[in-house]
Amino acid sequence: MNLPKFLLGDNTDHKEDIFVIHTEFPRFIINLVDDEIEWLEDFHGEDQEELETQVAVLIEQSSEFYDREMKRYEAE
Repeated sequence: MNLPKFLLGDNTDHKEDIFVIHTEFPRFIINLVDDEIEWLEDFHGEDQEELETQVAVLIEQSSEFYDREMKRYEAE
């Protein structure tokens, strides 16, 4: 299966939250409401340093993905 880089996540138990799932390394779920990130990877040493440099870019890409998706839903 070829997964897209980002997926939207929805859960009626968390109606106010907006989840975006990043499916490529480093895999994570971000709640765009508060920018809380749940990492789906275990990081060690060098990985942690690389992660810190990528976080800001990945958060921005997640937000851009969400905004693009919402514009598409509104257009339908």
